Amino acid sequence: MTATKLGILGICGVLSIATMACGKKVEEEAGSTTAEVKTKDVDGVETTVKMKAGKGVDLEKKVVTIGALNDESGPGAAIGKPFADGKRLAVAVVNAGGILPEGWTVKLVEKDHGYNPQKSVQEFNAIKDSVLYIASSFGTPNTLPLRDMLERENMMAFPASLSSQMASHRSTPPLGASYVVETQRAADWAVADAGDASKVKAGIIYQKDDYGEDGLKGLKLAAAHHGFDIVSEQTISPGQKDVTAAITSLKGKGANYVFLTVLPSTTGAILGTAAATKFAPKWIGNTATWVDVFFSEKSPLPAKVLTNFHWVNGLPFWGEDLPGMDAFLKAYEAHKDELGTGRPDFYTLVSYVQGMVQFEALRRAIDNGDITRKGFMSGLQSIKKFTAGGLLNPMDMSLFPYQTNNHARVLKPDFAKKSWTVVADYALPLSLNSKGEGSKVEDKKDTPPAVAKPVEATGTE
Repeated sequence: MTATKLGILGICGVLSIATMACGKKVEEEAGSTTAEVKTKDVDGVETTVKMKAGKGVDLEKKVVTIGALNDESGPGAAIGKPFADGKRLAVAVVNAGGILPEGWTVKLVEKDHGYNPQKSVQEFNAIKDSVLYIASSFGTPNTLPLRDMLERENMMAFPASLSSQMASHRSTPPLGASYVVETQRAADWAVADAGDASKVKAGIIYQKDDYGEDGLKGLKLAAAHHGFDIVSEQTISPGQKDVTAAITSLKGKGANYVFLTVLPSTTGAILGTAAATKFAPKWIGNTATWVDVFFSEKSPLPAKVLTNFHWVNGLPFWGEDLPGMDAFLKAYEAHKDELGTGRPDFYTLVSYVQGMVQFEALRRAIDNGDITRKGFMSGLQSIKKFTAGGLLNPMDMSLFPYQTNNHARVLKPDFAKKSWTVVADYALPLSLNSKGEGSKVEDKKDTPPAVAKPVEATGTE
């Protein structure tokens, strides 16, 4: 991909590598090399240092190869395609210059596993020896089988997943609040919206996998904390279209707040079936229930079907009034013709932001002279209060298990503006304690203020 030079401010490194000339390489250990490299420090003084490089790194050409395991053909493709675009855009911006030290570029090697865990393993094995890290591993069930292999390879894979299990493994750092946390926060809003926990009759439709189990866990923790009833728990398969039985059960049990932990392809089936049966609870979907095509004229769902839909997450939305949004939108406009979908989408933004976190870690690894997998991980774990130019709540990658962010908010679609209204701002869930664990006891002193610039809200909790 040829990158157009962009006027985007990069991140200044501790060491400004103005020139590099690789000397004789010597094998240091299996899969890594060292080379004497001429550099210039911030004062312009030239010196020679030894630089270490691992798999996926060409010191002579200053090229770092990274991998992506996408879903562009399976049941998650509605999210997978724009998510893949986000990494392509991030690579184009990096290769335009100004983010990595001078002369360094990134090559992206992509594979499509079609939301098939077995194929995900196969595609990982096909590229693992030629990449420094996996920039995207799409989907919870497709990433979990990789964790032991990643550990053996001393390798990072950044999940396109907010599963709570990702934070517990060093090789799979999440980008934001888990689905468990999202659902707990959504339940706080439901109780406030109803006026009293006794008025909440909660139902849930969740995907029968690790993603779905996170939603159920979050709802149960919140129900125990607030004291409301879960009147119906319904499971579906990824991409399932016939959800009549689930809707019939929820309606029969009188559910008035229904939580969704499903893929967008099933969101449409659920809301459409409910509308046909005149079942109109308030719906609250996790991050992965929505795709921005629902805003478009080509949406498979009419806007009126989404009247009662609410969305819970801890990430920025397209066009949000944030410091880094203008630079992102300029980058998108410059490169949109090179992308697969060629349309604005939340997941393109999120994937791009995730890429910026990775490239900050890579910049630090280069500055430290250690571009091995271990060096990259060290660079990542040195990151504190990183905001990707203002697009993120401050991230801290130094803690383990990872606690990148436990704040989430509830949004409602504004179809006239093709954007969102905040109905419950960023907050730590009431059923979450300071250690990031489910708690039945509310401890307000542990609840920090919102850390991201909020959008003007038209309602309150």
